[in-house]
Amino acid sequence: MTITESLAPHLPYLRRYARALTGSQKSGDIYVRAALTALLAGKYELSSDIPPRVALYRLFHVIWASSTGQFDQDASVDVRQLSPEERLRALSSADRAALLLTAVEGFSLSEAGKILGETPEEVEQSIVEAQHAIERQLASRVLIIEDESIIALDLENLVAELGHKVVGTAASKDEAVNKARTQQPGLILADINLGEGGSGIDAVTEILRSFDIPVIFVTAYPERLLTGERPEPTYLITKPFLPETVQATIGQALFFHSLRREAA
Repeated sequence: MTITESLAPHLPYLRRYARALTGSQKSGDIYVRAALTALLAGKYELSSDIPPRVALYRLFHVIWASSTGQFDQDASVDVRQLSPEERLRALSSADRAALLLTAVEGFSLSEAGKILGETPEEVEQSIVEAQHAIERQLASRVLIIEDESIIALDLENLVAELGHKVVGTAASKDEAVNKARTQQPGLILADINLGEGGSGIDAVTEILRSFDIPVIFVTAYPERLLTGERPEPTYLITKPFLPETVQATIGQALFFHSLRREAA
């Protein structure tokens, strides 16, 4: 089996992780492409003493860490004096990476440590620090677009437990668009397939014509969206989801949206 064949099953998920970590499909794909190019050119080799998926993510982090695109905290800054958005901007990139690797990508503390070059204890501490920062600073108004009532209720309860306010749930495209216009949410959680209610993607597309807000898609079939063809969703949660996955993804979506809005 060639290197390409052995890594192919993992690439869609690496791209998902890269997008969540960097905040956009474009920048995430740049780092993924750079890692693969370096590997195929013989500049780097995958570690043979760890599973291929772990080795691939480790190589990605070697490439990413060599860039200047990370947002790291200045030790001289007193975060207590910063505004909420400034505190988010000061959140360590290592903390975000540790949280995403374990909560979204499903790596163990040990595996995440191998990827990041840290001990499992250091990874766990980074996760705790990131979660605390997210819980303190990222409260938002959330619209849930989901046609399955049980899943919608689970998401509603989970989002509320995380400190956010659910301003509405919608089971169809038309209902979602109308509630977005009246409630003006700060974040959308959207299922892809709304059954007879239409397409969640179509609903989001129409909503984004009027509002600049982050969107997280929820689907049982992520491979149908992670195809390499544009456009792809930047934030994607796979069903069935874990509470920590929802928490981590919401945090990333709100984090990077605040940065892009401030830079605009």
